[in-house]
Amino acid sequence: MSMRFSAYVWQEGEWYVAQCREVEVASQGHTEEEALANLREALHLHFTPPRATVIPRVRTIEVEVDAA
Repeated sequence: MSMRFSAYVWQEGEWYVAQCREVEVASQGHTEEEALANLREALHLHFTPPRATVIPRVRTIEVEVDAA
């Protein structure tokens, strides 16, 4: 089975970081392509039984902020 996820990619110093926020999995590499390949592998491992983590529940909260 194939699933689609969003990958956020940014550079930190000499490393590229790739993060999938839907399941809070991240990886890194020396290039953007390497970071994405490592993220694919990390996601594959995440969904290989037994699952590495329990998928979190997303909740909506309300916070009062000063409108300055």
